[in-house]
Amino acid sequence: MNAEKKSSNPKYNKDILDRFIKYVKIDSPSDPEGKSCPSTKFQLNLAKIIAEDLKEIGLTDVSVDKNGYVTGTLEGNIPDIPTIGFIAHMDTVHTFNGIGVKPQIIENYDGKEIILNKEENIILSPKDFPKLKDSEGETLVVTDGTTILGADDKGGIVEIIEAVKYLKENPEIKHGTVKVGFTPDEEIGRGADLFDVKKFDCKFAYTVDGGEVGELEYENFNAAGATIDIIGRDIHPGTSKDKMINSIMIAMELHSMLPVAQRPEYTDGYEGFFLLIKMIGTVENTQLKYIIRDHSKEKFEIKKDLIINAVSFMNQKYKDAKIILNLSDSYYNMEEKIKPVMEIIDLAKKSMEDVGIIPLIKPIRGGTDGARLSYMGLPCPNLFVGGANYHGKYEYVSVESMEKAKTLILKIVENLTTFQFKK
Repeated sequence: MNAEKKSSNPKYNKDILDRFIKYVKIDSPSDPEGKSCPSTKFQLNLAKIIAEDLKEIGLTDVSVDKNGYVTGTLEGNIPDIPTIGFIAHMDTVHTFNGIGVKPQIIENYDGKEIILNKEENIILSPKDFPKLKDSEGETLVVTDGTTILGADDKGGIVEIIEAVKYLKENPEIKHGTVKVGFTPDEEIGRGADLFDVKKFDCKFAYTVDGGEVGELEYENFNAAGATIDIIGRDIHPGTSKDKMINSIMIAMELHSMLPVAQRPEYTDGYEGFFLLIKMIGTVENTQLKYIIRDHSKEKFEIKKDLIINAVSFMNQKYKDAKIILNLSDSYYNMEEKIKPVMEIIDLAKKSMEDVGIIPLIKPIRGGTDGARLSYMGLPCPNLFVGGANYHGKYEYVSVESMEKAKTLILKIVENLTTFQFKK
């Protein structure tokens, strides 16, 4: 079934589905090598469309700034309620194809294998992804097996927009002022770089950028990036004895010094890791790129020291080579900034329970704009989107899960009108 098919009697929220299909078809991958903000022009195209949609709904102060940040305001209809924000990101991941997304709609999913691409024999199977069975009977949106889907985080964008649209269309619902914000370049760690927290002017906000239904997160990794450049010496192999310095071999040896058990494929929960994300080289020059993650600030510093010491050791061992480390922090665990205002977690948790959602409070094994924004003075925990298998061809989301996210946003806004914050 393709994304153009219409149902005469849909059992799902057609507005959510239509908007989601519209947005995922707009290419918007970010680019870590891009020097501008946003890092790709794709994102500006999406930003302008989102801004027009917000104006059409009737939001005020809608703007797209020169860096591609979209903001808008739903004015409150009762006084003295704290202003709340909801934030999602517009870019999609650059590490897998995000160009030319062709979503497919699976109505009333039967719990069996889904053939994403018959020609390439690409199958989304509950054998490989057991949680797929949880969506039996629901309406799924999946890929065609050649691209990502983009529910991360266009699902979040849609859920926020559909929630404020509902409030605008139903003025009898009492609420305070609601701000919405959509950021570029989150997937490359720059989503909060130029976010104007002062202009956004909220007491607190939530990013809508999580996974399965019920996720509520206020802890995330501390994160750093490391680039190691190794300069060796290339000599004809026939006359290379005691002369050649093979930078590839040095890179392999250096990598072997990092603990195998601290790779992402062997870690879970609060366990951190080193991930080699890129290795490219010749005998003369090799480059390694790592990301370093840990929830514990102490263990995070130990991991950074380990890679510093490994490079130092290798420089001593191979004195005629040159091994250069560039190490920089990316973001920090937002827990430190959320703990003093845990009422906003209580608000989200109660709102979930009010609408029949079981809260799944757990650490994020990654990061969001919310981590950076929390350190910029805007406490910003994370809510679920409802999708799964992000960043690859097996990504999917159910429309019913997206409806639950929208319902949660509405309930949070409603509960805020009576919520008592600590003095």
